[in-house]
Amino acid sequence: MKKFIAFFKSNRDTALLSSAMLLLLLAMLEPTIPLKHNIYSYFLVADISQSMNAVDMRINGKPVSRIAYTQQLMHETLASLPCDTKVSIGLFAGTSVAALYTPIEVCENFAAIQDTIDHLDWRNAWAGNSRVRESLYSIARAVRGFPEPAQVVLLTDGEEAPKLHAFNTRDLTSFQGADDWLLVGVGSEKGTAIPKLTEKNQLIGYWSNDSFALQPGIAQISESNIGTRDDSVAGANDRFISKLDSEYLKNVAKEIGGDYVNGDNVHNVLDAMKKQKPARRDIAPYNLSSVLAGLAALLLLLAYVGKNPWAQIQSSLRFYKKELFKNRVSANEASIAHDNQIN
Repeated sequence: MKKFIAFFKSNRDTALLSSAMLLLLLAMLEPTIPLKHNIYSYFLVADISQSMNAVDMRINGKPVSRIAYTQQLMHETLASLPCDTKVSIGLFAGTSVAALYTPIEVCENFAAIQDTIDHLDWRNAWAGNSRVRESLYSIARAVRGFPEPAQVVLLTDGEEAPKLHAFNTRDLTSFQGADDWLLVGVGSEKGTAIPKLTEKNQLIGYWSNDSFALQPGIAQISESNIGTRDDSVAGANDRFISKLDSEYLKNVAKEIGGDYVNGDNVHNVLDAMKKQKPARRDIAPYNLSSVLAGLAALLLLLAYVGKNPWAQIQSSLRFYKKELFKNRVSANEASIAHDNQIN
């Protein structure tokens, strides 16, 4: 050991540079070691019912619809997820939810998932109504069909259409399998009218209060109207005002053992997602390249600063101070010479 230390002292720079080169060569081989880590899998479900066309959200200061904001929120969320995370995209309309594919790895399929989000559209809905409570059972069935467990993130304004009362409120006390599900509220508390659009996305008016009436069977946004077209619009004083129902979503989340977060900030959503349970804990290869490259950089730095780094730093500081003083003196002399020429 003493001989080795003596050899290192006498050949310090050579030893450091050789070790750094060796570490860089090893980093290029991308070695890995098996490590246990949490694997997360998410089922991101977007509400595409007609109330999501309401324009009461903003992106970069510009007013946008709730569904456009949902797309932006999903894009930002997806971009923040680490590799090995799996994601499935789902659509919610009426009383059911459709999973577009089983969860896939985000890094390998990033472009495909982003493209799916880009094409979310209210015109993909298969029903005109919106039954949030009923949809939870459909979500649970979809998740059970996945090859591995997935945590649910439902992005919705909480608008029930037609409105709920005693005979059409689904009891959730026996609901199972929703531990750590996350409900994300999209929309404003103030609310706004819901635009009525053509198949070409052209505005023809707004939905009326009668469209969301409490009486069963008369709601224009209902299953009975699937496949039919109703172009009647609300008068100036009869527009139904749709609002984000945060309290309702909080209560639903509490009933099923989940959680609620307002979607007005992507960081809040990501923090809430981190609290959800991982799908599983698995052994995965950990790439050591970055660690080896970092060690190589450290050795190169040690070789550069010399045997007595503190003395070298002090010497460098004295040199820079001396040069700075010379520059100031030269500048003053040049200024005096210039003034003399003028006089």
